[in-house]
Amino acid sequence: MLFNKVAIVGMGLLGGSLGRALREFRVASCVAGYARRQATIDECHQVGAVHLASTDLGAVVRDAEIVVLCTPIGQMADLASQCLPFLERGTLLTDVGSAKASVVKAIEPLLGGTGVAFVGGHPMAGSEQTGVLASKPDLYVNARCVITPTSQTPASASARIHQLWQSVGGRTVEMTPANHDLWVARASHLPQVLASVLAHHVLDPTHPSGVRDLCATGFKDTSRLASGSPEMWRDIALANSDAIRAAIDSWRAELTDLEAALTRGDARAIDQFLREARDRREAWLREFRNPSPESAPTP
Repeated sequence: MLFNKVAIVGMGLLGGSLGRALREFRVASCVAGYARRQATIDECHQVGAVHLASTDLGAVVRDAEIVVLCTPIGQMADLASQCLPFLERGTLLTDVGSAKASVVKAIEPLLGGTGVAFVGGHPMAGSEQTGVLASKPDLYVNARCVITPTSQTPASASARIHQLWQSVGGRTVEMTPANHDLWVARASHLPQVLASVLAHHVLDPTHPSGVRDLCATGFKDTSRLASGSPEMWRDIALANSDAIRAAIDSWRAELTDLEAALTRGDARAIDQFLREARDRREAWLREFRNPSPESAPTP
């Protein structure tokens, strides 16, 4: 086994999928899960996400080699603080948060003198579904997993977190917390905002009911992300607000250009815009469907 005990704090879609992967790919001798409700613990056992689970945080994280925070961002610093009395020197603490600078800023100062190292992480995987019952053991296979070490991060700790995500099929990459937040605002947070705005606007109950009646597959596909967890995305929006606002400003400028072309009746400009969008997406899809070869674990 690559790991002895891995503790997962927060058994939702991401935490549950990590637990199932660690078990099914046989890379952890013990996977322990923390949840606030007994019903969630029962679901963890139902899908095989853990060897043991508890509402007792200390019992879950004690003797863990790695502790993974899989809760909404706003809860992470407090939970990290609650974990520390139970962690031994050399324990690694990481997370799956979709914003990194604020998480690093909140958690690193807690660790001085404890011998516990924090390594920020963010697997680019998930869906609009929530809860451990939606978890999948192959969720992270071929997913890009970002590792965000800082000047305070021991190289050995960073390497171990690379191993964690690679062991469940992830393709790891390192970047600074600031660059992560800037780039993920465009790649992930902006699509979430746009899907939510689309659902909020098109399905506004003050609009004629005929609008809703005409919504079909295109609307369903483009608004899918709006079904995601409001709590999780609220915390992300607040944690990465500056970068998200910059992404919105950039998007608004392109939308204004398209609006101007429509106003002019400029068929050539509209055609060029649509062709470039299609070509760029098709090029990205080819890369997405055929990632650079890296070994993935076999269940």
